[in-house]
Amino acid sequence: MESTYSATNIQVLKGLEAVRKRPGMYIGSTGIDGLHHLVYEVVDNSIDEAFAGFCTRIDVVLEKNDIVKVSDNGRGIPTGIHPTEKVSALELVMTRLHAGGKFDKNSYKVSGGLHGVGVSVVNALSDWCEVTICQNGKIHMQRYEKGLSVTEVSVIGECTDSGTCVRFAADKSIFETTVYSFDVLATRLRELAFLNKGLLITLTDDRLSTAKVHEFRFEGGLKEFVSYLNKNKTVLHPEPVYFSSMRDEVEVEVGIQYNDSFNETMFAFVNGINTREGGTHLIGFKSALTRILNEYFKKSKHVKKLDETLSGDDVREGLTAVLSVKVPNPQFEGQTKTKLGNTEVKGIVDSLCADQLTLFFETNPNVIDKLLEKSVLAARARIAARQARELTRRKSALESTGLPGKLADCSEKDPSKCEIYIVEGDSAGGSAKGGRDRSIQAILPLWGKMMNVEKTRIDKVIGNDKLQPVIQSLGCGIGSDFDISKLRYHKVIIMADADVDGSHIRTLLLTFFFRYMTDLLSHGHVYLAMPPLYKIVIDKKIQYAYDDAEKDRILAESGKNVEKIAIQRYKGLGEMNPDQLWETTMDPARRNIIQIQMNDAVEAESVFTTLMGEQVEPRRQFIEENALSVSRLDV
Repeated sequence: MESTYSATNIQVLKGLEAVRKRPGMYIGSTGIDGLHHLVYEVVDNSIDEAFAGFCTRIDVVLEKNDIVKVSDNGRGIPTGIHPTEKVSALELVMTRLHAGGKFDKNSYKVSGGLHGVGVSVVNALSDWCEVTICQNGKIHMQRYEKGLSVTEVSVIGECTDSGTCVRFAADKSIFETTVYSFDVLATRLRELAFLNKGLLITLTDDRLSTAKVHEFRFEGGLKEFVSYLNKNKTVLHPEPVYFSSMRDEVEVEVGIQYNDSFNETMFAFVNGINTREGGTHLIGFKSALTRILNEYFKKSKHVKKLDETLSGDDVREGLTAVLSVKVPNPQFEGQTKTKLGNTEVKGIVDSLCADQLTLFFETNPNVIDKLLEKSVLAARARIAARQARELTRRKSALESTGLPGKLADCSEKDPSKCEIYIVEGDSAGGSAKGGRDRSIQAILPLWGKMMNVEKTRIDKVIGNDKLQPVIQSLGCGIGSDFDISKLRYHKVIIMADADVDGSHIRTLLLTFFFRYMTDLLSHGHVYLAMPPLYKIVIDKKIQYAYDDAEKDRILAESGKNVEKIAIQRYKGLGEMNPDQLWETTMDPARRNIIQIQMNDAVEAESVFTTLMGEQVEPRRQFIEENALSVSRLDV
């Protein structure tokens, strides 16, 4: 069949058509993350008004029918006629890509929404959108549908204040879901309030019978942010270190406080945007911290305890830090803005942080002594861990394989098609090995409880006989050596008994992954298997129930006398034969598995510290507050 390719085959997408055609290019995805990104884009415009000094309050409301309203008391989007485009500036901003005030440095010296596509993309991906502007004593309004204006900009009333209100309904034909998460939005808005001290941000959920309202305002800014992150930890110095400085129009703000844990908690922001992949600003901060602490180390009594200098990992053990920079012309990688690329920012942050850290340590000799003592212990653990790794590698080379003996590997070599079941107990491991699909499913049985890595350093982790098989099987290292590209299985499925011990094992494994293989979680590679709780036999027909509610439903629908129904409550995976385990828990076509996601690193850090850390009181309080909310204790 002949196919012609000519000028007529070339499509030109006008206006916002390109956004509706390829939404993922602009907001990352059409899933739940992309949906929330719509709200962030609108809020970021209000934040930019706060950066400019014109906005003191932002209100976000989740209305019924999946409608979102974001309003602020800033200057309001201009509504006058644009001199060259001959249409209202409001309509330009809402309906044209790369149209906005962020390109004019007289309007916004610093901005998070630098690509000029933010609010127009929200408009394009909405079923409808209404914008109301209070400005110069008049209330202006315009309505849009699927990115196109359906009314003129008109005056609908008078006002005495100023501001912008954007109200929209995401397009259900584009998004997989249009149901917003109050908690996800609250996390981001709390973050923004920390980053903009004194700014009031409210989040209201009007979808409930009684409205739920959270207010965020932090006069202490980053200092309060660091205290919030360390709230359930034992700190090494009572007051966080805080400083703010500016050079070459780049503003650098830092909050630091050390705790007695073995983990590093660090968040970096550029113009209010969480740069999860770091960038030049973070490199500059880490470089300054490592260099300054080494300078003090060489002059201290601790220098005799170590034969080498302190590494970056050593000096950041137990560090909680928040770095926020404001850059006039930031170069981000991609529209999602996860990494800063400006080379000049590295030197500015390095220099400013070095000066401020030196000033603090000079006036707080007791603090620097504590930090050096902790850093030396971390260095010793690092050296011991390195020796343990080298020993493991030599042993693996002698044995000709780096895989543990208990691992029943799969035959497929493409990691994207492979999955590994980490199974509690040898008996369950035997059933899993017998029932699996040998081509794509590997089985690693674990025996006994593994250590709680929240309470130990990496040298103990590497040498632990319970964790070593997991590290070897996954093949991507741990900690600073972790390399996600070497992962041997793209589905890592934890399969434990549906009881308290099984829950504990799942929690210990998840803590290990969070602390030493974080990218496993952030890339969505970790899953929980969901074995059934009950086997129900009705008239020789076998059914499985995964919780009590499902059991009750099956019994009710059967219409049979309970005495004529055989119900078996599984006490453990080992009670299932291989066929049953395959049919209920391992068959990709029929099984239930839950993907573990890490949408909120701040909240994840807080929960793991609370539940697995040294302090008992926060854990007791957490259990008391959440006990009545637990609906699936056995799962």
